[in-house]
Amino acid sequence: MGGNETRTLWISIGVAMFAIFMLYSWSETQKTELAKKYGTTKRVVIAAADIAEMETIDESKLEVIDQPQDFIQPEAVTDAEGAVGQVAAVPIKKGEQLLQTKLLLPGPDTGLSMEVSPGKRAVTIPVDDMRGVSKLLRPGDRIDIVAAIDYGKGGDQRREVRTILQDVVILATGLNVMNKIPRRFELDANGKTINRINLSASSTFTNITVEGKPEEIQQLVYILSTAPGSIFTTLRHPNDRLQAPIRTTIVEDILQKPVLVRTPAGEGAAGMAQPLPNSAAANRQPMPMQQPKGPISLPQPKAGFKAL
Repeated sequence: MGGNETRTLWISIGVAMFAIFMLYSWSETQKTELAKKYGTTKRVVIAAADIAEMETIDESKLEVIDQPQDFIQPEAVTDAEGAVGQVAAVPIKKGEQLLQTKLLLPGPDTGLSMEVSPGKRAVTIPVDDMRGVSKLLRPGDRIDIVAAIDYGKGGDQRREVRTILQDVVILATGLNVMNKIPRRFELDANGKTINRINLSASSTFTNITVEGKPEEIQQLVYILSTAPGSIFTTLRHPNDRLQAPIRTTIVEDILQKPVLVRTPAGEGAAGMAQPLPNSAAANRQPMPMQQPKGPISLPQPKAGFKAL
């Protein structure tokens, strides 16, 4: 490379550096003038897309930009993380600043419909300390629902205890809704660390709201309408999602006695309890009787008993 070419290269580099310096100086001058005219800039959260009324806000709906102080509206949200999970009280247009006055925390004011799984229904059942696991239930817990059902009249009246629903999710305890964000922040004793206080830990509720399939809810409503005090809840481990058949419990199970059913005297010794096979006893159903062939006569036998 000759001397002229080297000199030309260095001149070009110098001109480029001077241009960059002039551009930087101009931008700083403009920034200073804007700061004098409109005030200093501050970070503010705006909507990155249209947000519908009662829509839950997530990260994809938010954007953080620098805005002149004079252009920032009162109650504007400056921390995007704090807005995530809240609900829009009114429609918010793309580019609009998020205001605390337009946001709601999930709870009674925002409704429960968004927490109900598609294809399922929500229903509320009453609970107390005995039927509600000492009110240690929390939104998001999973439970089984057990019912003590009475049927029959007089000497034929019976009671069965049956698990009617398994692995049921609790959507709300009283007015505390699942996925509700803690609404109180407190400093610790040192005054340095901020603790989040979960307000959903209240035990003053008298009912819980659960979800289930429409036919399951229909059965539950039948029991609620006839004997609401017969429903009990049992708490499951959050990782226990197994649903297995559970045999109905009757008084003979508690007393460890055979179940007796009235049978014709012709089957076995009259008046003696004869145990049926285990499969029939487990199902609480009498053994099926075969249909005889040809004409039959019906004698008047003495009644005996047969054990299930």
